[in-house]
Amino acid sequence: MVFEMAWLVFVVLSGIIVGGGLGVVTTRNVVYAALFLLVSLIGVAGFYVLLLSEFLAVVQIFIYVGAIVIVLLFGIMLTRSDEYPRIADNEQWPAAVLMGLGFFTLLGLALLTYPNLSDERNEIALPTLGNSLFTDWALPFEIASLLLLIALVGAVVLAREDKKP
Repeated sequence: MVFEMAWLVFVVLSGIIVGGGLGVVTTRNVVYAALFLLVSLIGVAGFYVLLLSEFLAVVQIFIYVGAIVIVLLFGIMLTRSDEYPRIADNEQWPAAVLMGLGFFTLLGLALLTYPNLSDERNEIALPTLGNSLFTDWALPFEIASLLLLIALVGAVVLAREDKKP
């Protein structure tokens, strides 16, 4: 019974993630694409909960949903979209479809070749993980936050209207 429920949750979450991803690449509105990305990232957080990795689910929600997508939305809203009216028309979509199908084929072959590498779960204590994040990985987190801040300031500068006479 538990396995069947986990399988059902997996299928529903997979549908949410794939639907969000398809919405990102098929919509012509950039704001809607960012919102579809938000749906897809929330589905990935659901996968983390399904895998009993609650810490990663919370990190997924805080960092990706709460920070990255919000910065994307701010950047989209602050830039002048009237200067790029046909940005959604891209002639490279056939190459993107081929690359996506190739990647999907590669993942399928990897899954068929190595179906179960390990059935045991390696757990790490939360204090050990926190200590590692704030000592070994503090600099990459600070660099990422500075890059996001620079991107947001750049969007504000680009969106500012010139008030020259």
